Amino acid sequence: LVIVTGISALVHCYATGYMSHDPHIPRFMAYLSLFTFFMLMLITAENFVQMFLGWEGVGLCSYLLINFWYTRIQANKAAMKAMIVNRVGAFGFALGIFGFYATFHTVDFATLFAQIPAYVAVHGDAWITVLCLFLFVGAVGKSAQLGLHTWLPDAMEGPTPVSALIHAATMVTAGIFMMIRCSPLFEYAPTALIVVTIFGAMTAFMAATTGMLQNDLKKVIAYSTCSQLGYMAFAVGLSQYSVSMFHLMNHAYFKALLFLSAGSVIHAVADEQDMRRMGGLLRLLPYTYVMMLIGSMALMGFPFLTGFYSKDVILEVAYAHYSVAGTFAHWLGVISAFFTAFYSFRLIYFTFFRDTNAYRTTIEHAHDAPFAMGFPLFVLSLGALFGGYLTRDAIIGPGSNYWGNAIVTLPEHAILLD
Repeated sequence: LVIVTGISALVHCYATGYMSHDPHIPRFMAYLSLFTFFMLMLITAENFVQMFLGWEGVGLCSYLLINFWYTRIQANKAAMKAMIVNRVGAFGFALGIFGFYATFHTVDFATLFAQIPAYVAVHGDAWITVLCLFLFVGAVGKSAQLGLHTWLPDAMEGPTPVSALIHAATMVTAGIFMMIRCSPLFEYAPTALIVVTIFGAMTAFMAATTGMLQNDLKKVIAYSTCSQLGYMAFAVGLSQYSVSMFHLMNHAYFKALLFLSAGSVIHAVADEQDMRRMGGLLRLLPYTYVMMLIGSMALMGFPFLTGFYSKDVILEVAYAHYSVAGTFAHWLGVISAFFTAFYSFRLIYFTFFRDTNAYRTTIEHAHDAPFAMGFPLFVLSLGALFGGYLTRDAIIGPGSNYWGNAIVTLPEHAILLD
């Protein structure tokens, strides 16, 4: 709740500056607020039906916001693609909900979680595994895992505040959140966990390698989001739900920072998004450069920044899992981390350091972020610098009771001590 409302408040503030020239700003702010409402509904749900309502609500807002500039053909196509791909995921999620209701006659989380251990003891875990895989299909659609990831890069057609709020910090993490929320179900479906691990690792690797070759500023950051979601998924697959949630929170800070900084660059150079037509912006946009550097360093996992604390632990738990899936995830995760550092530096070099390729008229009018856009960047940069350091001991670690009974990890899956 803190992450969603906090990032959302900053993005609303930023949007007032970014969209100041747009005649349709009331419609834009209405969509953003509606999105926040549905996201909070999804998080606070105590049963599958309310969660599904929030799930579909954020999907609707995603459609409306990607298609915000509805006169652009690309925006129309991207919004329809996001909607249609998410139908596949939502269908799987719905099947999982129907299956749990048919088996246990309840959709209430507390009631359902209490029945699972006894059911598995009597009937085995085959049916629970099938239902958990259906839930995972929902997560694959919403959290852009390999197979249903194609909508995420295209979703960059919407205005930049949308990319920051929906497609980096909150909506795409809904699938991961749902799996963590359902940890008592997944814990009793070990085969499903292995599938989640392998898909997550492959997503991290695929998106990192694709991100190296993109030229659109926002698409590079979109692929990096996809890659980090892969990390979160394979942490869930290794039963390390608290570590995954920690990375989800940390990722929200620095990825929102990166997207909003990218928006600041795009705003400055007359809505140009191609990195090949930028360059030499360091002297024109020093503040934006510093913010983008902080965000990129946190994303890479530079020591003592926020990303380092969660990313490092994810790779460590994969290494210490001592299973085929764990080793697979560890190696793909390490290689992906290398590629992440590569495309982050490529992005900064192309945008700020290289000799400029921009038009003269563009450079003449370039200006650094105004206060309404600069202030949210500053707040997010504090999160990207200190967030991980300040919260790591509370949230993760074998001695922490931060999550109480909300996250269930069976004793045989507890590997943090290893």
